[in-house]
Amino acid sequence: MDSFDLLIVGGGINGAAIARDAAGRGLTVLLVEKDDLAAHTSSASSKLIHGGLRYLERYEFKLVRESLHERAIMLATAPHIVRPLMFVLPDPPGGRPWWVIRAGLLLYDLLAGRGELPRSRGVKRCDSAVRDPLKPGFRLATYWDAWVDDARLAVLNAVDAAERGAEIATRTELLAARREGEGWTADLSGGRSISAGMIVNAAGPWVAEVLGGRLGSESRSTARLVKGSHILVPRLWDGDHAYIFQHEADGRVVFALPYGERSLIGTTDVPVTRPEDAAIAPEEIAYLCDAANAYFTKQIAPADVIWSYSGIRSLYDDGAAEAKDVTRDYHLELDPGPGAKLLSVFGGKLTTARALALEALDRLGVGGLRFTATSTLPGGNVSAAFNAYRAELSAWLPPPLLDRMSRAYGTRLERVLEGAASLTDLGRHFGAGLYEREVRYLLATEFARAADDIIWRRTKLGLEMSKQEVKALQGWIDRQAPSPHGERDGVRG
Repeated sequence: MDSFDLLIVGGGINGAAIARDAAGRGLTVLLVEKDDLAAHTSSASSKLIHGGLRYLERYEFKLVRESLHERAIMLATAPHIVRPLMFVLPDPPGGRPWWVIRAGLLLYDLLAGRGELPRSRGVKRCDSAVRDPLKPGFRLATYWDAWVDDARLAVLNAVDAAERGAEIATRTELLAARREGEGWTADLSGGRSISAGMIVNAAGPWVAEVLGGRLGSESRSTARLVKGSHILVPRLWDGDHAYIFQHEADGRVVFALPYGERSLIGTTDVPVTRPEDAAIAPEEIAYLCDAANAYFTKQIAPADVIWSYSGIRSLYDDGAAEAKDVTRDYHLELDPGPGAKLLSVFGGKLTTARALALEALDRLGVGGLRFTATSTLPGGNVSAAFNAYRAELSAWLPPPLLDRMSRAYGTRLERVLEGAASLTDLGRHFGAGLYEREVRYLLATEFARAADDIIWRRTKLGLEMSKQEVKALQGWIDRQAPSPHGERDGVRG
């Protein structure tokens, strides 16, 4: 029976961040995920690393300050998958007093401290670049946050954890675990049993189910399951900036974000009872269309929706009456039972996952070097040398392909393309700029097992590939033998 210092249940951003930090401090770590990494909530976000401007209205100053601190760290340690994003904030007639908006933005700047992102400002009437797409009559301000490839953030945390010695076991479910003396014995799918000194329950929407049904423990805390949905529509404006505005019906904040040649509109806050309820409803589509139509001159209808997705946020239940008012801060609960330690994670967000991991290990009494604030994620050590390498690649890689792969892999692009000097060297083309060499890298290094893992979470090519191309990709993967992950589902660095 294999033995580990720490067993982590859940391969979303929180579980992956904890695995990375713990492995880097020298613990033997096993992370189990019943599906793919970031298969659920962590790939269904608004794709933002942000302080949460709207949280100021609820006086969550600590959360905003911590989030802005983490934003600066992520921009420095993962510049290939995290990039600055300017937001335009339109104030409709009859909305909040203008001085309140400017005061909120100034406070946001103050909490961010000194950083490389520009400060907020009012927009002059002559600035047509951000006024043309909007209906007339709005006062405008701008501020800055950051965009992130959410699923890749989780995956790269897991890759770094594996390279520091952790075992990452996808398609592996925790069936049951029991305390035996000072440790745990856990039964996993596939007939595997392991022992662990500690367990972290980072199962997201399934945190309560895992706690009560698999670990035999009761929690003093409860989770509120809230569905957030997004729609993708034809581009509503030119430029790489984003918009943030309030829905006329209920005052909720809605984002309009650039997404390639399209616009991403979200999100909603709908209470649900099951993690499996992650499907957008017609009412949500209409709600998001109405939100955009109140501000943009180009109008949209449900028939214009190209794609949609929903995720279930497992929020810490702080007693708020409405889902939109539930805190987005995380809560860690250490089980009071005797013997082996058990920590459960409630809530959290992409932006604060690194800080959550630090606090989780503190609660478990884990010492060692704190390295994650300065250590780059895989591919994040971008330098002048890498930019020179990119310039060399431009001689034979088409610009859209070079740009996409550079943003996804950063300096790891050299590993993906090692020895290649032409498109022919990349092997079979599956469609939408996805070549065999990249697929092999994702199977061998980034824990991908199926076509959906690759086209929706490792890349964002699912929108560009036809059903026939996806089927052919899956067939090619099925024919690969042996499995790139060896005899077991897990990979240990």
